[in-house]
Amino acid sequence: MKKLSSVSICGLDGYEISVEVDVTKGMGQFTIVGLGDTAIQESRERVRSAIKNSGFKFPSGARITVNLAPADIRKKGPLYDLPIALGILGKEYNFIDEVVDNALFIGELALDGSIRGVNGVLPATIFAQKHKKKYIFLPFDNAKEAAIIPGIEIIGVKNLVEVVDFLTGRKEMSDKKEIISTSHISEKNYIDFSTIFGQEHAKRAMIVAAAGGHNIMLQGPPGSGKTMLAKAMAGILPNLELEEKIEISQIYSVAGMLSKEEPIIHERPFRSIHHTASEASIIGGGRESRPGEISLAHKGILFLDEFLEFPKNLIETLRQPLEDGYITINRVHQSATYPARFSLVGALNPCPCGFLGDKEKTCICSQHTIERYRAKLSGPIMDRIDMFVNVPRISISELKNSQSRKGKTSQEIREIITKAKNLQKKRFAGTKFFSNADMDNTAIDTIANISEEARHIAITSTEKLQLSTRVYYRILRLSRTIADIDGSTNVEVRHILEALSYRGNN
Repeated sequence: MKKLSSVSICGLDGYEISVEVDVTKGMGQFTIVGLGDTAIQESRERVRSAIKNSGFKFPSGARITVNLAPADIRKKGPLYDLPIALGILGKEYNFIDEVVDNALFIGELALDGSIRGVNGVLPATIFAQKHKKKYIFLPFDNAKEAAIIPGIEIIGVKNLVEVVDFLTGRKEMSDKKEIISTSHISEKNYIDFSTIFGQEHAKRAMIVAAAGGHNIMLQGPPGSGKTMLAKAMAGILPNLELEEKIEISQIYSVAGMLSKEEPIIHERPFRSIHHTASEASIIGGGRESRPGEISLAHKGILFLDEFLEFPKNLIETLRQPLEDGYITINRVHQSATYPARFSLVGALNPCPCGFLGDKEKTCICSQHTIERYRAKLSGPIMDRIDMFVNVPRISISELKNSQSRKGKTSQEIREIITKAKNLQKKRFAGTKFFSNADMDNTAIDTIANISEEARHIAITSTEKLQLSTRVYYRILRLSRTIADIDGSTNVEVRHILEALSYRGNN
């Protein structure tokens, strides 16, 4: 019997799978056991044809039993084709035990014996490295994706013959690791802040939200610039740390959304969702427990335009990821957990017609219609949003006047945000936090440096406005970001007052 190691990916977590292959005399049966899905059961035909078409002899008339252990873990996908085929060929060929025992094998076989790329290679490589594997044999198309992980030899292979040559010593193994640059120059054309005229209060709010990773809700009539502000915010987000890049890239690897040419995510994601999207596509799930948009927006922006047009039950499902920064998808056979720490940017009209409170147009909605429309924005959801900003419509005359006053460019704003982010990086050194929005209540009380007078103002205001304890701590996080933008070591009263001003439309 031959035994090789592979991996099962559930969420971003890996579990070692022992592929046990027993070839004995029998009636020509080929059986795969171990709680595999349809793709794994179909691998029998792929493996049989790949072995024959590669010039090897398939043991016809033999009884082949493949066990994917442990049997209580659900296995899915075609990535076990390669270790199954090698287990069968191990009956005839003498593989080097030192290599087989210290290697992980993944890959889908084509009928001609070539090896196709698979999803989830990045978390599989991280698993192999953490479990002290020396080698990982994987499809050549995925080798560049795995190359960013140090401490393990990446053996990218194109076909089954090449793998057998490596394992028998006929061909010398060489690490296929390439030097992947972690620096990146953005090629995306974001809306520049200098092209947005007026809306100074809203632009300031977007800068604060970007600097600290906060949630923000924009309210205003149609055409006031809410969508433009949200898209411009994507261009001022701070650069990603290497650890953040790897974490985001793992999610995209599992989702099969990494490009072969650039298999690492260099920029913070900006995911814009239409209100007709399904709950599974946004939260995650489906038959294979795929990551949803909230996970694809991890460390970036999730933009929900026309926020109150989304179904109420879908809006309510955002509660847990907004609070905890992750989502757990439960299914009968398994549970998958994905990170989901994003900045929520919502845009909504004040009423169904959009002109409630507008200076020029009269609202035609009844009071009952307005109340029913706004009922979708429940108290628990409002508690989890840091900033509420009114974006009024600008008249043509105001637009002309503001055009003569050129504001800061996105590049200039990004430099300000980068300085604030560097202060946060220094503050959170040695902790699990990356931004002010990540801080838990204990961290706020111990390392946020909030002056006694500022804290007193925050407590008094929270009580007078009848805000929850959750909102109180969100105000403190927000004021810490405002202080970072000002370059202030301590949070002072003025920072608390600005943070409170963003609850004005709550």
